[in-house]
Amino acid sequence: MPKPPDGGDEKTPRRRSTAAAGAARAAAPKAAPADRPKRAAASKPVAKAGTGTATARKRREAAAGPDAKARPRHHKLAPDRLQQLIAAARASLEDDKAEDIVVLDVTGRASFADCMIIATGLADRQIQAMATHLVEAFDKVGFKLRRDRIQGSPDWVLIDADDLVVHLFKPEARATYALERMWGPDSPKGEEMAEGAPEEG
Repeated sequence: MPKPPDGGDEKTPRRRSTAAAGAARAAAPKAAPADRPKRAAASKPVAKAGTGTATARKRREAAAGPDAKARPRHHKLAPDRLQQLIAAARASLEDDKAEDIVVLDVTGRASFADCMIIATGLADRQIQAMATHLVEAFDKVGFKLRRDRIQGSPDWVLIDADDLVVHLFKPEARATYALERMWGPDSPKGEEMAEGAPEEG
């Protein structure tokens, strides 16, 4: 059998081509992490559309109280009568050392009231005392509250006095619900903001 020219081995070209291919693979740049295919989007939780709107809606409903949907709005108070209740409530809260008392005019912004008072108590006992004294203060000016107008939890008491709604919060609950931002004069109209967007899907 004749030998290959130049005294070479017939296996030499194959070895050279294999070696060249290996060198080419080694020299080829590796794909950057950003160029690699991404994992399926399902591997990460995706926020549902309308989540922010749902939060705003919950805050709006919280401001009106848990029974607001089943409860029709009471007869509208005369402006001077409403101001009398606001003054009585503020004086009572100040006497009980309530903190950060805020009075919000929500006329035309809420369907459940024309005024909202928000105040902070630092302990359960203080909040309960504040609620009791508010009922007494309203009674003194001739406004009697039924028991179903007062709704409470360990960190929040709501008092529904017709066109006036009073919220007594512990600091953490007040920060969580942020009713001042929801219903304050510089905020979008709370009900329009919640009703104008799609439901949570």
